[in-house]
Amino acid sequence: MRKQVFMLQDPSTSCTVSSRRQFLHRSGLGMGSVALASMMAGESQGTTKGLHFPGRAKHVIHIFLNGGMSQVDTFDPKPELTKRGGQMLPFSNLKTERKTGVALPSPFSFQQYGQSGIPVSEIFPNLAKCVDDMTVIRSMQAELPSHEMSLMLMNTGDQRLVRPSIGSWLTWGMGSGNENLPGFIALCPGGYPVGGAGNWRSAFLPGAFQGTHVDTANSDPKKLIADLQNNRMTTEQQKKQFELLQAFNSRHLEARPGEAAIEARIKSFELAYRMQVEATDAFDVSQEPEHIVKLYGEGPQNRQLLMARRLVERGVRFVQVWHGDLQPWDSHSNIETEHRTVASQCDQGLAALIVDLKQRGLLDETLVVCSGEFGRTPSVEMGQNGAGASKGRDHNHWGFSLWMAGGGVKGGTIYGATDEFGFQAVENPVSIHDLHATMLHLMGVDHERFTYRYAGRDFRLTDVHGKVVRDILA
Repeated sequence: MRKQVFMLQDPSTSCTVSSRRQFLHRSGLGMGSVALASMMAGESQGTTKGLHFPGRAKHVIHIFLNGGMSQVDTFDPKPELTKRGGQMLPFSNLKTERKTGVALPSPFSFQQYGQSGIPVSEIFPNLAKCVDDMTVIRSMQAELPSHEMSLMLMNTGDQRLVRPSIGSWLTWGMGSGNENLPGFIALCPGGYPVGGAGNWRSAFLPGAFQGTHVDTANSDPKKLIADLQNNRMTTEQQKKQFELLQAFNSRHLEARPGEAAIEARIKSFELAYRMQVEATDAFDVSQEPEHIVKLYGEGPQNRQLLMARRLVERGVRFVQVWHGDLQPWDSHSNIETEHRTVASQCDQGLAALIVDLKQRGLLDETLVVCSGEFGRTPSVEMGQNGAGASKGRDHNHWGFSLWMAGGGVKGGTIYGATDEFGFQAVENPVSIHDLHATMLHLMGVDHERFTYRYAGRDFRLTDVHGKVVRDILA
């Protein structure tokens, strides 16, 4: 049986998850993973208790503007790009997925906001008012200009191989604060993003820590999770049926100790049973006061941001909020109309989330990260034959922006820079591994000691890379 280990604060000690699971299983419950997850959740309930040192954050809300938000049209204005509009850049265009041509100035105006004076595009008029609570990283870098690979890199730390997502890592290591809800939830209206469930996979971690997808396009909380309620049986009948099923499963597991797939299935059954009441309540935004509903605004993107706040308020460790299915921010044809449209769908909710978390005293313990999988080129996208320039931008992994708020990051801060046209990170570049290392650090986790033994080696989210970006820490 494979040994599964994560390192605790003293590097000379380790906690063997498999041995704990066997102990719990032998106690007669037959639900090793369930008991283990609950025990680990109980160990991480303190406001600052992390795995290795006191962490500032207890929860993460990762807002995914999937498709690729353009840095030069949102948080990284480039006056020189405006001056050179319609001209070739004074260097060879960096290689991206498609051919690119002359400089394409941003069609949007920028204005400085807050005491920090951070410039923000006109397409985020509400979010702009929150800049004093935000850190804007302008020097992010990915590795390839491909949606699928860059999504996997952003989520799992590897763009080619099957690896656990960051949400799975955190819920495996730290548990969840609510045994009646999944510790890792992925909200996405309309279906799946590119890459599907691979974005929230648990891979070689126990299956119980895979993200739970919820299609938030439906506003009826009873229909968000399929088959959550059983309308043909009474509560007492369901309880008896569940106990019988779990007894059979326990007996099955006893003959196959340590089988992670069986343990994960047992845990999923138990969690689904417990979720029947609490999940419906958690997703029911109609329970919110009218002024809070109005604060977030209408539409599935804004509504699911309110759901995210309700989930972390109930102890969910990691909530991922996708803008929509496939890649809604993938503006290849007309950056002005396409980016303006998608920004208008979430701007009010993004600002409301920061305001709402702050007024509830939750922002300090909730790390909010808003990103795409890469940025976009400052030059126009051409047809594959080099002709037919559009008003859109190609994928750009060389340099892009994201923002963070709460959870121990500095407010009113800009970190790093791209070149004068916004093509490539040139000052304090930040890799995805650096981002992951920083997120883990804010949760009280040393990314170099947070490992899982699988197939004869110790794996970690950041592989052999990653440095904590300490200049953005409060």
